[in-house]
Amino acid sequence: MSIFGARIARDCHVYPKAKIWAPWNLIMDEKSCLADEVNCYSMAEIKIGRKAVVSQGAHLCAGTHDYENPRFPLQAFPISIGAKAWICTESFVGPGVTIGEGAILAARAVAMKDIPEWKVYAGNPCQLIKERKKNSP
Repeated sequence: MSIFGARIARDCHVYPKAKIWAPWNLIMDEKSCLADEVNCYSMAEIKIGRKAVVSQGAHLCAGTHDYENPRFPLQAFPISIGAKAWICTESFVGPGVTIGEGAILAARAVAMKDIPEWKVYAGNPCQLIKERKKNSP
């Protein structure tokens, strides 16, 4: 179904206090979730995979500036959150980042590079903490 241009599966959950900058750049697969106070700065496409959870206060930021250019132009790069991934509370996912299937970005962690499937990352910048079992919910 399409809501304000966003492509959202029927059984998704978008909490009332989630902020979506450009809904036409949001794609949510089945049973995915955007919690309260999530900031979805969707200058480019942001895709949330099946059963993926983006927890309270997380920031998905698809935009940046070219600081090497004197004109400081805006740039936009898509973000992809894989199926069964969990973006924990108040974490940050930067422009162009892919979070792999089943990966976890811990609370208040910052991901400026891709995170591989079924791994747990924490910190700023985030670092590998451990593997995650593939049969997790």
